[in-house]
Amino acid sequence: MHSGLELTLLLLGSAVLGVVAFRMLHLPPMLGYLAVGILIGPHALGLADNNITTHTLAEFGVVFLMFSIGLEFSLSQLMSMRRVVFGLGLAQVGLTILGAMLFGWLLSIQLPPQYNISWQASFALGGALAMSSTAIVVKMLTERLELESAHGRKIIGILLFQDLAVVPLLILIPSLGRPPEELAETLAWAAFKAVIVLVLLLFFGQKLMRKWFAIVVKRRSQELFMLNLLLITLGAAWITEQAGLSLALGAFVAGMLISETQYKHQVEEDIKPFRDVLLGLFFITVGMLLDIQLVIDNWWLVLVLLGVPVLLKFALIALLAKLFGAPDGVATRTGLALAQAGEFGFVLLTLTAGAKLLDPYLIQLVLASMVLSMLVAPFLIEKSDQIVMKIASNEWMMQSLQLTQIATRTMATQKHVIIAGFGRSGQSLATLLSDEKVAYHALDLDPERVQEAQSAGANVSYGDAARKESLIAAGIYRASAMVVTYANTASALKVLHLAHELAPSLPVIVRCHDDSELDMLKKAGAAEVVPESLEASLMLGSHALVMMGVPLRRVVHRVQAVREERYASLRGYFHGSSDEADDPEHSFVRLHSVSLGDGAGSIGKRIAELELHEVGAEVAHLRRGKERVEADANTLFERGDVVVLRGPADALERAEGRLLN
Repeated sequence: MHSGLELTLLLLGSAVLGVVAFRMLHLPPMLGYLAVGILIGPHALGLADNNITTHTLAEFGVVFLMFSIGLEFSLSQLMSMRRVVFGLGLAQVGLTILGAMLFGWLLSIQLPPQYNISWQASFALGGALAMSSTAIVVKMLTERLELESAHGRKIIGILLFQDLAVVPLLILIPSLGRPPEELAETLAWAAFKAVIVLVLLLFFGQKLMRKWFAIVVKRRSQELFMLNLLLITLGAAWITEQAGLSLALGAFVAGMLISETQYKHQVEEDIKPFRDVLLGLFFITVGMLLDIQLVIDNWWLVLVLLGVPVLLKFALIALLAKLFGAPDGVATRTGLALAQAGEFGFVLLTLTAGAKLLDPYLIQLVLASMVLSMLVAPFLIEKSDQIVMKIASNEWMMQSLQLTQIATRTMATQKHVIIAGFGRSGQSLATLLSDEKVAYHALDLDPERVQEAQSAGANVSYGDAARKESLIAAGIYRASAMVVTYANTASALKVLHLAHELAPSLPVIVRCHDDSELDMLKKAGAAEVVPESLEASLMLGSHALVMMGVPLRRVVHRVQAVREERYASLRGYFHGSSDEADDPEHSFVRLHSVSLGDGAGSIGKRIAELELHEVGAEVAHLRRGKERVEADANTLFERGDVVVLRGPADALERAEGRLLN
């Protein structure tokens, strides 16, 4: 039996190893948590017990997840997507639950009485199976730049309704475990308490929340802000628990209240570490529930429970999307993305087990099939294009028609600019090009934006710039330049690869977030890279210089010089405790000051002698007394110099060692 500290250390250590392994395989971390839970659980290695401590940690994970969902709850977003959310989403969840109840009824007719599945159990199981994985699907859509596509919007709308549907299901499922004669009274009492608590929290809580947050923020203490945030989240969860409802419901309401204040985005960032860590521990506890031996002994039944629900859910969602007016390809992609189980499915299944609605044996089999379906999900989404081409008979025709339309619009155009992405930046660029009588043609994946822009006379077509066929149709062989207007490095690298393959001499201008990706994009063949953060700094500086009386010609020359040197003088900055941690996948350039005291080994040596370039760093400049010295390879280090180094964090550490030792 482990102590609380030993169990926590075991869970955290296992979580780190699991996430690292699955990150290396480019799979969602959530699957790593599940795999770790299975491995260390009582049914495998037996390193951890599924006891009250692990359940408490897991419950806090669900609390913070529901709080985050509440933060994202927006009435304006719901109204703008109401047809998809309350039409397609409601139909998907409702029909999945009805289908599960019908299947349970048919089984009760065919099977002996001891194997009967009650309608309460069927309802709970249907609710669990109706959920899809928001974490996996949104991550995959974001990486594939499909959030704004036709199928992306339908997928997000359905996921949004699933998140909302969890709230009543969290109330209903525990109540279903009561005796049949008490069920109606229990549900009515639960609904009454829910209404009273929600009215009190939403009506009085909203007014109180704004005033209280204003008082806390005026204290200007990050520590106090964080403590207040935890108090509100856990306090609201405690209130609903005292009312006999779930902890998660109170957290959801607290998130909703804060979403209406101006502190929403700050809260979202502050709560994220707690949510991700505790939610990871929740998934570990879910994995610990899985009995591997039982799965091995009943592997064929697990495969049936994996295949049948996934296929039926895919067919149901694709058919509903089709009925709501989606083309075959869009409907098929929507079904493929949402066919798997989801995070809240595990939450609801855990509640089902706690209410003793289903036999533990069946819970194990369903749990195993849900875990496997989530493991399969990334591969299904990744291969969705190939699957759609085979299933949807008119998909080839639709894509051919799109390419034909692009080609028709660009056929007579010569020496034009291809614009990848027609968002705000792309549209601003198109306006500038039009004013200078320079031809352009834009490609964008948002059908509504494309339709509106086309109606206004813009030269834009629906198409993916990361596809070879779209670039050919857009006339890449006849174009004079190409501009990638969105800041997504993964997609930009793919576009650069295709552009270099099709038209090696075509100059491609790329946008990125900051200088951490500049070198990578230049190596990939970008003619120019525009880092947002450095350009913003450059513009701020130029405006400030003009307002201070510096001649405009001199300012313009200064800006041009910085751009010609590829932002070298602006690259890197001094990091502080308030800066976010660097992404380990990128080499972020930093600045770091090193003072040369009496014992520094570099005193009296030239910069070239230390060969700092070998460790990936360079001397940006020296501070000698009160003067700034622009150093070169022959500059001698002197005692008292402050050496400003530029380079990635690990390179700076090695360079500092060479300076001091």
